Amino acid sequence: MIKPHGTDTLNPLFVQNEKQRTQFLQEADSLPSIVISSAAAANAVMLGSGYFNPLTGYMNRADSLGVAENMRTTDGLFWPVPIVNVVKNTDGIKGIKRIALRDPNLDGNPVLAIQTVEAIEEFTDNDMKLMTEKVFRTTDPNHPGVAAFNSVGKIVLSGPIQVLNFSYFEKEFPETFRTAYQIREEMQELGWEKVVAFQTRNPMHLAHEELCRMAHKAVNGDGILIHMLLGRLKKGDIPADVRDACIRKMVDLYFPPNTVLVTGYGFDMLYAGPREAVLHAVFRQNAGCTHLIVGRDHAGVGDYYGPFDAQTIFREEVPPGALEIEIFEADHTAWSRKLGRVVMMRDVPDHTKDDFILLSGTKVREMLSRGEAPPPEFSRPEVAKILMQYYQSTQE
Repeated sequence: MIKPHGTDTLNPLFVQNEKQRTQFLQEADSLPSIVISSAAAANAVMLGSGYFNPLTGYMNRADSLGVAENMRTTDGLFWPVPIVNVVKNTDGIKGIKRIALRDPNLDGNPVLAIQTVEAIEEFTDNDMKLMTEKVFRTTDPNHPGVAAFNSVGKIVLSGPIQVLNFSYFEKEFPETFRTAYQIREEMQELGWEKVVAFQTRNPMHLAHEELCRMAHKAVNGDGILIHMLLGRLKKGDIPADVRDACIRKMVDLYFPPNTVLVTGYGFDMLYAGPREAVLHAVFRQNAGCTHLIVGRDHAGVGDYYGPFDAQTIFREEVPPGALEIEIFEADHTAWSRKLGRVVMMRDVPDHTKDDFILLSGTKVREMLSRGEAPPPEFSRPEVAKILMQYYQSTQE
């Protein structure tokens, strides 16, 4: 199986020994604590899960700026986005070396992790501007990732962490949330060596389903990992439980048994386009995948990125050998009226726009809200039924 990023073996930061974990939780009761941001909590979950291997905790100012500027930490590790714990003030923790990090997303703010604080530094306005420009390619405050990144403060707490639970992800999505090391174990049990990963924050329509098949066939893969984001999204995006139900229905009905793993990870969407695509590649390598499908508008939002910028970055900015995972570059996929099947548009140069069944996201939402299923060439009827029920429930 493919090696993790940066190390020979995966080193998740979740304290797996129950006795040790109990001791850390008892220690946390006596430590000064802070309620961290949702983004920092998601970073902790990803560190605990092994997805952010080989990081041992939150980055300091120098590493954050190095990663933003040239995708390298000060010690040379390739990494695409800063992984930070940023706060607005340090009241009650100044001079303290160990602090408890409390979860902002659960009632009562239970302890999520313990951090050994190696440094407390402050990003300057210029630092924030540089990181925002480099990671998001825009400083527009209307960009949801930019708004979130710049809203949590400028004081950065760096240092290693011990992760003590997986926030709400494990309880709310027990059938779907999986750590990187759990995914590796499942793949090993299935005997999979060559695995194609598909990233999604949306339900999967027929074109997505067929794209997975195309990639799997093209690389002669052993299996497909459908890996959905379970964390915080922008307003208007479909909730994780609805997406989960849609994807599971599709896989159950239309894929052979033991060819697809339906899983999810605990992270808040950045909407950072190309840089987030590279992050997706890093943590899919950590999960044991050999290939990642990168398609049109991967991890993007609005018109901030070109349709294939998330592919270009791997060719032009990711140094050779920085990652072992390979990228499967996908074009826009749609149903061909001429051929009676889903195709990649680049593969049918003789087609015109009218030869495809194309529906905008707005058009699809309108149809579903009216209780009208999109055509079967666009969406599986069983998936459309789940989405119709969701959209109609939001109107009640």
